[in-house]
Amino acid sequence: MAISEFSAALNQVATERGIPVASVLESVKSALATAYKKDRKENGEEVEIEAVDVDLDPDTGEVRILRDGKDVTPAGFGRIAAQTAKQVILQKIRETEKEVVFDEFKSKIGTIVTGQVFRVDNGLVTLDLGKVHANGIMPQSEQVPTENYRISQRLKVLVKDVRDNPKGTEIIVSRSDPDFVKKLFEQEVPEIASGTVMIEAIAREAGSRTKMAVSSRDEKIDPVGSCVGQKGVRVQSIIAELFGEKIDIIPHSSTIEKFIAAALSPAKVTEVELDRENTRAIVSVPEDQQSLAIGKEGQNARLANKLTRWKIDIKGAVGFFSDAAASAQVDEKKHVVGVWDEAIRATEEKMTKPTEESEEKVEPETAEEAETDETEEQVSSES
Repeated sequence: MAISEFSAALNQVATERGIPVASVLESVKSALATAYKKDRKENGEEVEIEAVDVDLDPDTGEVRILRDGKDVTPAGFGRIAAQTAKQVILQKIRETEKEVVFDEFKSKIGTIVTGQVFRVDNGLVTLDLGKVHANGIMPQSEQVPTENYRISQRLKVLVKDVRDNPKGTEIIVSRSDPDFVKKLFEQEVPEIASGTVMIEAIAREAGSRTKMAVSSRDEKIDPVGSCVGQKGVRVQSIIAELFGEKIDIIPHSSTIEKFIAAALSPAKVTEVELDRENTRAIVSVPEDQQSLAIGKEGQNARLANKLTRWKIDIKGAVGFFSDAAASAQVDEKKHVVGVWDEAIRATEEKMTKPTEESEEKVEPETAEEAETDETEEQVSSES
């Protein structure tokens, strides 16, 4: 390839790839100076690269090597120049593409992207994110245990981190992170995207259940209803993306007692005693609601604990813990009594009503599903 032809190709490629021509030309000049030094060394002459000037015409592609203002271009150097320039161009393209991808995905950390699975190996899932040198890597710790990933499957994932390595830009992605659910709601619920409805707290056991507390800046807008959508269409769309993971959406309250009571939904809480010094809540529920409050294998209480960041002890309205006497002696100044009120009850009914018409259940588990050992007198959910 003649140097003039390569010059034309240089400009075309630089334009298509979005690489500044001037930047590429400077790299070519530097490479040509090195090539000249190597050529002279092979002929027994040592040349300092600082003493070499490269005159490269960006229009014609003509190259001249100058030393002390004199043209010292070796015979046949045009071929060497063309080959060197070609290598520099290709390297520059690779470097620039890596930089573009790195910068693009660096700005996407914490957002959702769509990728296609192209390799599943030793528990590591690799996704094609649609960019050259951009692979989405999903380690086992970021996968949902109940999900099975297959080649060519298209998935939404959360971008967690971006790393640069010799093989290209490596993007760490996740489907198990609680923020993945938050971002799905931001995409699906305009009120959340606009900031009118806010996700105050979220607790998740990926693949099984998520609890999410929401609030509204506008008193006229029901935060739970906004997230659920008409006939549950919004939340059902997210449940489908999560392959059936259950989602409990509760109203957030600045009153801790109400927040804890709501967090234990679907159980109806009758009393909440707060030990603020130890960040512990002792919750009373009707006896027939105890297994519902605890949840299957303690999941409901465990998620409520994560959501509220309070240690929650659940007791029945009849039959107290063995240490009930000690609990009763908590200083009155250290605890407050809160009751499940009509506002929370009404909001919960709004959330569960639409799903009666759907095969996918949005409402929390039934008492039968959450059945636990009736002889168990106490379940303590520790953070």
